[in-house]
Amino acid sequence: MRKYLLIILAVVSVLACNPRKKKKKTKSGPVNRFMTYHNTLFNSKEALNAEMENRDKAHVDNFYDPYISVYTTEDVVVEPNSFSSGNNDSGAPMGIGGRSSRSANTASFNNSSNGTMAASSGNNGNKKGATILQITEAKAIKAITKYSVLVNGVEKNKKIFDAYILLAKARMYQGKYLESLDALSYLFNTMDKDKRIPLAHIYKAANYTKLKEYYRADEVFKDLEENPKIKLKKEHLRILKVYQADNFLKWGKKELAAEVLEEAFTYNKERKTKSRIAFLRGQILSSLNKKEEARESFAAAYKYANSYEFEVKSQIEIAKTFDNKTDSYEKAIAYIANIAKKGTYASRKNELYYASGLIATSATKDSIADSFFRKALKEKQSDPQIRGLTYSEIAKKYFSKDDYLTAGIYYDSALAVMSYQPEKERLTSLTANIKKLSKNYYIVKKNDSILNLAKMSPDQQREYFAKHIEKIKAKEAAEELEKRRAERSKGFDNSDYNANSIFAGNSTDANSFQNFGITGGSTFYFANSNNIPRGESSFKQTWGNRTLADNWRYSAKSSTIEELKNEALGLANAPDPRRLEPEFYIEKIPTSAGELGKLKKDRDTASLGMGTMYENYFGNTKLATKTLFDLVDAKPDEETDLQALYNIFVFNYEKNPVEAEKAKALILEKYPYTSYAEFVKNPKSKDFNKSTADVEKLYADAYKLYETEKFKESSEMIDKAIVDHPKDALVPKFYLLNAYNAGKTAGKEIMILQLEQIVLNYAKTPEGIKAKELLKYLKSDVKLELTDESGNAISQKPPRQMSVDEEKAKQLKQELDASEGGKASGPAIPGMPDTMSSQQQNQNQQRKRK
Repeated sequence: MRKYLLIILAVVSVLACNPRKKKKKTKSGPVNRFMTYHNTLFNSKEALNAEMENRDKAHVDNFYDPYISVYTTEDVVVEPNSFSSGNNDSGAPMGIGGRSSRSANTASFNNSSNGTMAASSGNNGNKKGATILQITEAKAIKAITKYSVLVNGVEKNKKIFDAYILLAKARMYQGKYLESLDALSYLFNTMDKDKRIPLAHIYKAANYTKLKEYYRADEVFKDLEENPKIKLKKEHLRILKVYQADNFLKWGKKELAAEVLEEAFTYNKERKTKSRIAFLRGQILSSLNKKEEARESFAAAYKYANSYEFEVKSQIEIAKTFDNKTDSYEKAIAYIANIAKKGTYASRKNELYYASGLIATSATKDSIADSFFRKALKEKQSDPQIRGLTYSEIAKKYFSKDDYLTAGIYYDSALAVMSYQPEKERLTSLTANIKKLSKNYYIVKKNDSILNLAKMSPDQQREYFAKHIEKIKAKEAAEELEKRRAERSKGFDNSDYNANSIFAGNSTDANSFQNFGITGGSTFYFANSNNIPRGESSFKQTWGNRTLADNWRYSAKSSTIEELKNEALGLANAPDPRRLEPEFYIEKIPTSAGELGKLKKDRDTASLGMGTMYENYFGNTKLATKTLFDLVDAKPDEETDLQALYNIFVFNYEKNPVEAEKAKALILEKYPYTSYAEFVKNPKSKDFNKSTADVEKLYADAYKLYETEKFKESSEMIDKAIVDHPKDALVPKFYLLNAYNAGKTAGKEIMILQLEQIVLNYAKTPEGIKAKELLKYLKSDVKLELTDESGNAISQKPPRQMSVDEEKAKQLKQELDASEGGKASGPAIPGMPDTMSSQQQNQNQQRKRK
């Protein structure tokens, strides 16, 4: 009976496992499902788990990006279809920080009993193993191909759902989002009744988010939450809320993202996930300036954090939410201090000091904040970016006090250690601008000092330098005292042991104390007093004078801040034998008018540049205006004075009309016949309305007056039209016609000034282009009439013979003045009568073609 029973069972098992039999096609038996999972699908799942584990281990949070990710496995940047290119020598995708996400046991998957999965790539024919995600994808496809049971459009093998989910996730993590959606569509078509179908919808929405189709993703999420036929389980809600919040955040809807993350925090129970959700929510709320709510969220992130890094960064974010109006400074500082006392944070004190400094800064306690930042710099570095941000905070203090060179030095130190690229790029641009500004700043400071000394009497100069010499003496005395203290604390005994030691008679003993058991006498360098002076001299020749400090060996040792300032001011660092004599300095003061004039010119030019840099580089209009008005008060040359007033007007025209009016009044008073005067009367306007029929008629009438040589009447009509219609599209044409009127009445020089004004205000319009062309011709033969002291004309050399090109230019200029007038400015106005005859038009067209 046993023998027959075993035979019967064996036959039944074979028949049950064979889906090709017509009788078994209507359903998927338990044996088939068992074989699906344990034969192929198990390997696919293990491969995906290995990839996720590797990604999680390789993940490094960047707390300086605007937002962190909740899942540490999804922020690996992967380009679609990038794995088939063979650019990675290991055949594996590269994770964060360039770490390979290949698992150590990839070979076991490649050599599994179900077949070897290998990818061949590269021009040299090198064989490269498949990535883990490719293995996951291949195993899932194999399971689907081999064990799928599709009857009348319905999948009967329940394990195939898992296979398609694995396939969709593997493709999504590879960046193949459309292919992932294609895999999910099979589930919607063949297994829509499965209780796990909401999971497929969630990953469908996640793929839409990654494709930046945020609206379609939102529609999927809404359908999942609002459809009464779909019952979401808690494990589905945990995933759904995270992906939904991610969709809202990338869509730009921060408020909704924060609300959804609050729900996600409730549904998720794992500490790590809860901590990351709370931290992300805090970042979003901080960006919305909801400091109190953000602080609560960061506190939750600290509570559930599973690493010291996350705990410390949460505390720094809590410090950033300090509000001086509503929060207690003493309690906030005490809170951070209590955390810093914990032994577990001994290596993170620099970051906690930085956090305390941020609180003190928000509380406007600048000196205390500075002390906290300097304490942070003294502690061991735990995070290069925090060290850089600490330097940056100190630099801000000097920058606010206009000490640009010192600020630039601290910004340079920040750049040297920072790791976050966007911040490095910002500081790189900032430091470059500071260096340009510092150059001008110290030119002004140095030249001002020299010019002030030049104005002093000899007795005042001697008294001034006597005080300066006293400061030098005091400084050198303090340095000498410090040097002596350093010499005494060196710890080296310079005495002659051979002469004074009680063991002098045994100095040749091989086993004496000095010889350390080495025959042939002492080999200890400092035991011989004759070696020390020679060694010190050799050291100074090679390295120079060095203080006791870390990294003293650098051949190009960084200068101190004081040395850099002295270098910028032109002060020598090396002491001069005559440095204690007042005459040593008095002799260097320039006395000639030429030297003093050059110093004044350089000083004024640098001050002008500094004023424009304040506005253009840092947007500091107030400081720029003050600097330029100080320059005007210093009475520079006319060109510099005019440029300064013009810049004041431009900087303040819209921001501060009072300052702009002051500059305008000075320009009109000092330089009434310049293009700048014309500009401040009618500042350029880019917003022109369309022209109306009334304005077109005014232009036609003004032009007729010009043609009939009634230039004054034409000019008056134009002035009134511009005042009444300042933003009409014909304003540039009015100005150009007015320039022609000026040329006929006031002369060529005034016409040139008005054309320059048109070029300045309307450079890109047809009128501006025409004005520029006319200026070229008008300026080509403007002659300067020289007179003597009595006003009589001075004879000049006979004019040289003009070239052919110059003759043509002159002829064209005369023709333009004589015939084309305002019509040459651009295209005719629709509906306006053409005042030129057809013969004149043909002649003009021929001239233009030539």
